[in-house]
Amino acid sequence: MAHATESVRQALEQAVVAALEADGVIADTRTFCQTKDVEHEELVAVLNSMVRRDLVRLEALDAEAFYELTEEGQRYAEHGTPEHLLGAALRAAPASLPAVSDLPALLQQVSSSHGVADAEVAAADTWRQRATIGMQQGIKQGVFRLDKSQKPPRLVLAVAADDGWQRIHKLCAALRALQDRHADQETTDAATWETALRRGLVIKRLRKAYRARPGARFAEARVQQLTDLTRDMLLDHSWESVHFKPFNFAAPGTAPMEGGRLHPLLKVCEQFRRIFLEMGFTEMDRSHYVESSFWNFDALFQPQQHPARDAHDTFFLSEPASCVRLGDGDVREREYVERVRQVHERGGYGSLGYRYTWSEAEARTCILRTHTTAVSARMLYRIAQEQRERAPGSAFTPRRLFSIDRVFRNETLDATHLAEFHQVEGLVAAPHLSLADLKGIIAQFFRRIGMPRLRFKPAHNPYTEPSMEIFAFHPELNKWVEIGNSGIFRPEMLLPMQLPPEVRVIAWGLSVERPTMILYGMRNIRDLFGHRVDLNTIRHHPVCRIGWE
Repeated sequence: MAHATESVRQALEQAVVAALEADGVIADTRTFCQTKDVEHEELVAVLNSMVRRDLVRLEALDAEAFYELTEEGQRYAEHGTPEHLLGAALRAAPASLPAVSDLPALLQQVSSSHGVADAEVAAADTWRQRATIGMQQGIKQGVFRLDKSQKPPRLVLAVAADDGWQRIHKLCAALRALQDRHADQETTDAATWETALRRGLVIKRLRKAYRARPGARFAEARVQQLTDLTRDMLLDHSWESVHFKPFNFAAPGTAPMEGGRLHPLLKVCEQFRRIFLEMGFTEMDRSHYVESSFWNFDALFQPQQHPARDAHDTFFLSEPASCVRLGDGDVREREYVERVRQVHERGGYGSLGYRYTWSEAEARTCILRTHTTAVSARMLYRIAQEQRERAPGSAFTPRRLFSIDRVFRNETLDATHLAEFHQVEGLVAAPHLSLADLKGIIAQFFRRIGMPRLRFKPAHNPYTEPSMEIFAFHPELNKWVEIGNSGIFRPEMLLPMQLPPEVRVIAWGLSVERPTMILYGMRNIRDLFGHRVDLNTIRHHPVCRIGWE
C-alpha cells in the first residue's frame, strides 16, 4: 500500500511538471484536480513537497464559500421542512380544523405519504418536536396563524401568504440542491442561506485553491534527487555528478525525551528521612503491606471488637483470608501470643484487660495494614528478644527508630482524606521517658520540617496512654489541620513483649500527604495523590526545601 501511494504521488508530481512546462502556470488547483480526477488534498500535499524543493511557487486564491447539510438539513432535504409538511397536512385536513394538540399525529400522517422511514414515524417525541418547529416557523413566515377564538386553539392557514410560501419553497429547493450536489450559490439568495444557517440546517465552509508557477529550481524537476550519500559514491566519485535533495538544518527533528520526575511525595519523604537520620534515628524494616490482625491490632492491645477493626475502616483480604500461623512457630513467639491473649482476656501488668474471649482465628485474618505502628510492634518485640539474649543485668540500650511507608484505610474520600496514604512514624525507647520528652522531640521534628506552629489535643488510643493529637496551621486553608497522633505506649503492649519494666516508648505518627499539602500550598489532597494528579504539575514542582525556620 505504501509503494502504491508513493507511485501515485510521483505520477501526480510528473503531471504537475508537465502542466507547468506546457502552460507555464496552473491557474486553479481545483480545476486541475477535476481534470486529473484526484483529491485536492493529495495535490496540495504534492505541491507542498515541491515547494520545499523550490520546484514550484504557490499563490493562494480567494477562498470560496460553500455549504454542507447537517443531519437535520439532510432529513429536511429528503422529506421537506416541518412547516412545508404541516401546510400540506392542513390543506388535506377535513373541514373541522385540527387542534394544536392534534398536529403531531397530523404531521406524522402526511409525512408517511412523503416517504419518511417507519423508524422515524414510530418516534412520538420526534413528531411533537417537529410539529412545534413547523408551527413556530410557519407563524414566523406568515403562512399560519393561531386561532384562539376556539377552545382548544386551532392552527389555520393564513390568507395572502404567497411571500411566506415562496421563502419556504426556496429553502426546501436549496436543501434538495445541496443533497443532489448541484446547488448554485449564485442563484440561491443570501437570505435563504442565512435562514438555513440560523436554523442549523447547513454549515458554511471555505474551499481553498492555489495558483502554481515554476520555482527557482524547476529545471531540476525531471532530475532524480538523492537523499543519501553512500560509501560507493565516495569511492567512485559519482557523488560529484548527482543531485541531492537539500538538507533542512532548521528542522526541529525528534523532540527530546523528557526524563522522569520525582513526585512531590517522594521529595518530602526523602527530606523526612534525612531529618530523622540527622536526629540520630534508624530506619525500620517496613516490607509488610499485608499484615496479620495480630501485629496490626492485637499486639497493640486493641480489642477484637474495636470499631477500627470493622470492614468500614479496614481492608480485609479475600485470598488469603488468614495466615497459617502467628509468627514463625518459635516457642518464645508462641509464649508471646499467649501473653497477649491473657492481657486481653484477664488483664495483667496493673490492667484489668478487656474481659472477653480472645480469638486466635480473628488475630490471623489478613488485612492491608492500617498504620505503620504494626512495623513498630514487630521491631519492639525484636528489641525485647535481643535484650533477653544479653547478659543478665545489662543496661538497656536506648533506640531511636522511624519508618516511612504506605498504609491503607477504608476512608470516605474528601479534600484531606484518602483510602491509601503514606505514614511517617517515629519512636524512642529508653528508660523513664515522659510526656515532656514526647512533646519536646515532636516540636524539634516539626521545626525541622518548617512547621513550627503546633497544637496538642488530648486524645484516646487503645495502645498509648497518655495520647495526643497533633495539629499544624495550614496557611492556605487558614485553619488548624490534624496531621498526626502521638503518645506513650501502654504497659499492656510492651510488657508482654518482655521489655524491661523501666523502659518507656514514646511515639508519634503522621501522614506525609498533609504536610506536603501545607509545604506546597495545596488545598485538595486528591490533586497530590491519585488519578486526578496533573503530570505537568509534577514535572514543574519546585525543589522540596525543608529546614529550620
